[in-house]
Amino acid sequence: MNKFFYKYNIFKLIVVCILLSLVVLSLSNAISNNIVARASTPNITIVIDAGHGGIDGGVVGKTTKVKESDLNLLVSQKLQKFLTDDGYTVVMTRETEDGLYGSLKRGRKMRDLRARENIINQARPTLVVSIHHNSFSRSPERGAQVFYSIGCTQSNSPSQLIARNIQATLNSSLPESDRVAKKGDFYIINCTEFASVLVECGFLSTPEEEALLITDEYQTQIAKALVNGIQQSFGKI
Repeated sequence: MNKFFYKYNIFKLIVVCILLSLVVLSLSNAISNNIVARASTPNITIVIDAGHGGIDGGVVGKTTKVKESDLNLLVSQKLQKFLTDDGYTVVMTRETEDGLYGSLKRGRKMRDLRARENIINQARPTLVVSIHHNSFSRSPERGAQVFYSIGCTQSNSPSQLIARNIQATLNSSLPESDRVAKKGDFYIINCTEFASVLVECGFLSTPEEEALLITDEYQTQIAKALVNGIQQSFGKI
């Protein structure tokens, strides 16, 4: 009987040791995988530029008279949250309704743009995304439009490739958006060496699209499409 219990206890001890070994191995793998996952997260900084601000409200909605600058900030804040949650470092050129011109003296527009340029140069980002809304009075237009730097002479420059990816995800996510990324003569995407795109989220001059653009749901839809285009550009999905 004693011999039986002795063997039984030895067996239990062996089983416990095996189970403990498996637990330790499992924890080790989990920790290792977590380190690898964190190590593989790209160290990417993105500057989000909410266009206009302060006395410079940009274009206004045809029906609601909503200011472009307010919508730019709302979409930018949503984009900021999604990108931050996904592990990117995000720098905002403005986080309030105010502009960056300092005073109302003559030359405020250029002071505002240069302040944004300084923020970009200090951040040294992988990408600049400038958020705007469009207007066209001569005919009803719809859809989001992405622009890249006119300084991109190579057909596959980073700015052009990213603009194409973002344009594609906007086209597939938004109704009646079927446009092609274009070169744009805008200060904010041509003032630095860093890859830069400017996104016109839609037309405030078209009442049907304006009605969508002012809603939280549609702004979120735009921000998610932008994130998908950025992720595709950096090979994350």
